[in-house]
Amino acid sequence: MQTLEQLNEHFSIPGALTFESDSGGLIAARVSTPACTAEIYLHGAHLTAWQPAGHSPALFLSERSVFAADKAIRGGVPIIFPWFGARTATPQSPRTDGPSHGFARTSLWQVAFAALAGDDLHLTLTLAPDEASRSLGFDHFQLAYELVLGAELRMRLTVANQAETSLHFEEALHTYLAVGDAAQVEIRGLANTEFLDKTDNLQRKRQTEEVLTLTQETDRPYLNTAATVTLDDPILRRRIAVAKTNSLTTVVWNPWSTAGAKLPDMDPDSWRSMTCIETANAAENAIILAPHAAHTMEAHLRLEKFESTEKLPQ
Repeated sequence: MQTLEQLNEHFSIPGALTFESDSGGLIAARVSTPACTAEIYLHGAHLTAWQPAGHSPALFLSERSVFAADKAIRGGVPIIFPWFGARTATPQSPRTDGPSHGFARTSLWQVAFAALAGDDLHLTLTLAPDEASRSLGFDHFQLAYELVLGAELRMRLTVANQAETSLHFEEALHTYLAVGDAAQVEIRGLANTEFLDKTDNLQRKRQTEEVLTLTQETDRPYLNTAATVTLDDPILRRRIAVAKTNSLTTVVWNPWSTAGAKLPDMDPDSWRSMTCIETANAAENAIILAPHAAHTMEAHLRLEKFESTEKLPQ
């Protein structure tokens, strides 16, 4: 385990990157450059804040989130690995035990690299097998999470298989976008794409409309799509573009009015302030990684602001 003193001695960058401990003892990296501010917890390698200069915060973080070593943080960008949702049996393993969305988001990651290039802060965190992962049958993997934090955000998750057998896994960068009102956002890029409707017994459906608007609880893994997705926000007067590489699943999620009942770490009305657009490989797009191979998935976020007198970009 890296201590706060060790992290600041080896990785801090004057005026750009420091490491601090919160009231519960969790360590976070604080980023402040001319291009952005950001916050990353070593617990889960969890990006909890990213705010490009000239914009309001890009990520939603629940005011009720619990910051504890055995809990997942609600909001920001949780890292989902090695399964999405509840663990299900695979041809490689019949096991169905383990926490929802896997163990990566509640594991303690290590800082491996930090550097400032222009106004972009580059930060890499890594995760290796530990007692918890081994108890769940994962003993021969390595994860590296590379963040490039600036006017734009790049997140790269690399999975390396160090075993002599194939590694089956699902993954996601579970990005909670901050929005003015989820009932008014417009989501583009998923027309004519099949999805699994998790609010309707995983029925397989196809989105026929060009623009997706949210009118109720929405939980949809869209399959076999590499498309860039955009979210237009008429309240915050901005567009958020989510591009990706080596990802064939895009998840759109908003708990709607069920948030307070189903999610004790969210306020009942906080669903209005967030919409998840997740870069993933899940369900039939799960990865089967050959022995001694590696797979890198990337999400790239960009914000565009426009004045209140302008029309939303099409």
